[in-house]
Amino acid sequence: MNSHEIDYEIYGEEMQYVEIELDPQEAVVAEAGSFMMMDTDIKMDTIFGDGSNQDSSVLGKIFSAGKRMLTGESLFMTAFLNIGQGKKKVSFASPYPGKILPIDLSEVGGKFICQKDAFLCAAKGVSVGIEFSKKLGRGLFGGEGFIMQKLEGDGLGFVHAGGTLAKKVLAPGEVLKVDTGCIVGFSQTVDYDIEFVGGIKNTVFGGEGLFFATLRGPGTVYIQSLPFSRLAGRVLAAIPRGGKDKGEGSILGTLGDIVGGDRGF
Repeated sequence: MNSHEIDYEIYGEEMQYVEIELDPQEAVVAEAGSFMMMDTDIKMDTIFGDGSNQDSSVLGKIFSAGKRMLTGESLFMTAFLNIGQGKKKVSFASPYPGKILPIDLSEVGGKFICQKDAFLCAAKGVSVGIEFSKKLGRGLFGGEGFIMQKLEGDGLGFVHAGGTLAKKVLAPGEVLKVDTGCIVGFSQTVDYDIEFVGGIKNTVFGGEGLFFATLRGPGTVYIQSLPFSRLAGRVLAAIPRGGKDKGEGSILGTLGDIVGGDRGF
């Protein structure tokens, strides 16, 4: 194997974290901000890119890491290396409520495509790059699904899904229509495209967006019930205007304004 062979265990229900066990000189790489805790004798180091192309030229490393900027990620990642004599553990936490999904790349043909903000961590040696859409429709209307990340290699990678995780195994030619933001990831054999919802009433009054993704089998697709964009939108919509608590759903909201002088009395 080119990737480090790591062991792991996932803890929790709604707010999960993954604990990774490293043998001496084994390492795992992660996005900044996902680290939770680690044992002594684990060395934390900031690296350029994902560390999978250390033997390439300087220009190649810069190009590989620079592509990550297109997904909104940093040029750098953090590597956690066990420099001790025995097994050591390091843990990474979910950024918001949901599930952590382990992906064994050796079982999915060496490549897995996922949403740009889904990646959590991976065994060192796994390449974390970007998957460009080859169709114009995806680029113009794909929204969150336009530029996706790809995990390549033969090791373990971990991605995060918001809310409840659904796994769908598609037969050849079978089509699944999904909200673009609800896609967590899919195997490389799945064909991905964008389709117009259609209908004037659906377009004007539907409230579900103008386009959805069509995923055509064969292959495996993972769907999340609560994408981060939807969660953030609900939180922002619930924030009272002017920063004041209006007492949603209660008559005290109106009475409080009157007593507080907001009604001009």
